[in-house]
Amino acid sequence: MRKAVRICCFALGTALLLAALFLVLYNTAEDRKGGQQAETVLRALKREIPEYSAAEPALPAQEVYDLFSEYEEQTVPQTDTVEVDGRRYIGYVSVPTVGIELPVQAEWSYQNLKSSPCRYVGNLSENDLILCAHNYTTHFGRIGRLHTDDPIIFTDVHGQAHSFSVINIEQLPGTAVEDMQFGNADDWDLTLFTCTLGGQSRVTVRAVRAEEGVQ
Repeated sequence: MRKAVRICCFALGTALLLAALFLVLYNTAEDRKGGQQAETVLRALKREIPEYSAAEPALPAQEVYDLFSEYEEQTVPQTDTVEVDGRRYIGYVSVPTVGIELPVQAEWSYQNLKSSPCRYVGNLSENDLILCAHNYTTHFGRIGRLHTDDPIIFTDVHGQAHSFSVINIEQLPGTAVEDMQFGNADDWDLTLFTCTLGGQSRVTVRAVRAEEGVQ
């Protein structure tokens, strides 16, 4: 009887080890695949993005009164994007301290996150841009190593580089959606976040525009 129990325990232990090994191999393969996809897109995106040059100031135009101008319907400007392989991108993010340079998709979904970081909410122009990504080592898996004053650079689809400095790194519960989106909203201009290894919390990096902001 004891021998049968030992055999069962051994078999169960072996099965659990094999399952754990399979999970590690699967996650490693997904990490590598995600990194390769992001690298391919980044090369294509950089070819599409022009070299930035500041526009010459426009000459003042002669003012003409338009009787109907105040009644015209106002539209909210949309985020500029570039399409690569059927997906829309708003630019790319660079974090030199941890060796990150990745394209950023305009809209997030679980499928999109497999290939690159995505815009969660917000915009550069409103200083409330939030970027999310998987915790792959090739994506945002290393942002928890950042420190205060580390640089983050976001290059938009016009080739303009926006410089930021890290001011805070924290972990927020996965359920703290409002804290992620609105917490201390006046204190940061850019947020990067990803899941912890267990998936229960979010490693959250807050940054502000660097002095002299845009290069």
